[in-house]
Amino acid sequence: MSDEEYVYDEASGEWIPASEAAAKAAAEDAVEVRDSVGNILQDGDQVTLIKDLDVKGAGRTLKRGTLIKSIRLTGDSQEIDCKYEGIKGLVLRAEFVRKR
Repeated sequence: MSDEEYVYDEASGEWIPASEAAAKAAAEDAVEVRDSVGNILQDGDQVTLIKDLDVKGAGRTLKRGTLIKSIRLTGDSQEIDCKYEGIKGLVLRAEFVRKR
């Protein structure tokens, strides 16, 4: 018999290993970010803009079709952190991008 701790899972009504309960809780806390057509986005994905966007503070417009490389998720279901040459701290709404 193993020395692993077990915890009671109220959802299933069963005793499960503590490690499994922790993994289940982490999965529930994860925010799912979807692009304009419903694809799930992950850290490091490349996305393409589906609309011209005026960038506040930069005095530039990012054109439709612009490729954004290596995005990062922010923990918000609709915002992604991006790097683009000449623009620092670019945050885009997921509804304006499509996964490549």
